[in-house]
Amino acid sequence: MGNTFNRRDFLRVAGGTAAGAALFGAAGCGSSGGSGSGGGGKVTLRLSHQWPKPSGGKGDFRALLADQFADKVSKATDGEVTIRVYPSASLVKPDQQYKALQQGTIDASVFPLDYASGIVPAYDITLMPAIIKNHEEARKWKDAEIGKRIDDLTQKNGARILTWIWNAGAIGVRKGPPVVSPDDVSHGQVARAAGTRVEQMLKRAGYSITSMSSSEIYSAMQTGVLDVAVTSTGSFRSYRIYEQTSSYTSPFKGNTFWFMFEPLIIGTDQLEQLSDDQQKAVIKAGQELQEFGYTESEADDEKTEKAFKDAGNTIAHMDDAAHEKWQQISKPVWDNFASGVDGGQELIDLAQKV
Repeated sequence: MGNTFNRRDFLRVAGGTAAGAALFGAAGCGSSGGSGSGGGGKVTLRLSHQWPKPSGGKGDFRALLADQFADKVSKATDGEVTIRVYPSASLVKPDQQYKALQQGTIDASVFPLDYASGIVPAYDITLMPAIIKNHEEARKWKDAEIGKRIDDLTQKNGARILTWIWNAGAIGVRKGPPVVSPDDVSHGQVARAAGTRVEQMLKRAGYSITSMSSSEIYSAMQTGVLDVAVTSTGSFRSYRIYEQTSSYTSPFKGNTFWFMFEPLIIGTDQLEQLSDDQQKAVIKAGQELQEFGYTESEADDEKTEKAFKDAGNTIAHMDDAAHEKWQQISKPVWDNFASGVDGGQELIDLAQKV
């Protein structure tokens, strides 16, 4: 965590005074009494994410996972640990959540790890264009050597992965036929994609690039500011982008050049400040949601394809030959990462082994 002044440092400076403890509790993760490596006692943790709040048990699966995590932790600790969920970026802006986690403003998040690549450049490997082509490959990362490296990397930088979540990306076109391969790109059109490396790849394909959050895509397409959008299938459906498009390239039962790692994470300091039993309960709750994270992400692809089809969009899929073309124009982007980021070449090599 470098020179970040965390809450443990604050309590040491505060000398354990009542005022220091009160401020510590207000920051999010509070503790009192108990045994083990942390304090134990009643604790409230703040979990922030950017997706809309579910309603009636339905909604974006990433938001549902956050709510289920909160319920599991509360039950497992008999109410000792409360997870307060803040959806829709209501507490912290999407790209600021990792910094907030390190500083203790929030304690946990369902977070696209690449958003923190400005802090940890190696995180770009988790949204590298065309390096993962389908869910089968994505699932393999957790137990492969690349997964172990990502685990180590996050823990060295103030976060602990509780649940691995991968989201497949799709391509929506405001007006015109679907984009399946680089051959379909209309040069000069304006495209939006999350991730610096994906943007670099799209530029190589011929697009002009504009940056915005997924929640802004709808209005940008509605006003003609944006021609093409690349985002997760979950965001395509949650933000009803199918109302502003004419064609859609779906990853359902196929390939995509865009896979984003969006894990459920908790701050390492925040986790360590819990008692041993509380830590075990939090970690177990995350593990119990692992299969939900995988299966619901795949189910999301099917639900989103149906939503676009029902809205009258032309639906297309990316075959292996089209994916290979995207991979060819992505390789210079991989090379740039490998040469410009400490340990980048090794991460690229490990990713390709999967």
